[in-house]
Amino acid sequence: MSSIGYRPDIDGLRAVAILPVLFFHLGIIKLAPGGFIGVDIFFVISGYLIARILLH
Repeated sequence: MSSIGYRPDIDGLRAVAILPVLFFHLGIIKLAPGGFIGVDIFFVISGYLIARILLH
């Protein structure tokens, strides 16, 4: 079985997803009033990675 490989773009998406959650928890609501959206992005990324592994 060959390895799937590292995807730096996924790390970038994870960084973008964590910012609204971080701002929300720090109380900087004006920067990210919908901080919970970051959690949804994490679920989408996880689903993509799991599907990619299973289909490989």
